[in-house]
Amino acid sequence: MTQAEINELSTPELIDHIDEKAITLGKLKLNHSVSEDENPIRLRFARKTVARLKTELRKRELAETAQ
Repeated sequence: MTQAEINELSTPELIDHIDEKAITLGKLKLNHSVSEDENPIRLRFARKTVARLKTELRKRELAETAQ
């Protein structure tokens, strides 16, 4: 998910995506700890995606309080 796609999401959609991607990240971490994943880059990509989503949500929260 690119930053442009994240910016287009509404706040409720953003929260839904955070929950969905966090669950996916948890599953990837569990699978990686049990057996080596074929592609460990997926774990890094999922972690960064969750971080981007949370950063955008926080940016919007700060913009609301500044008004």
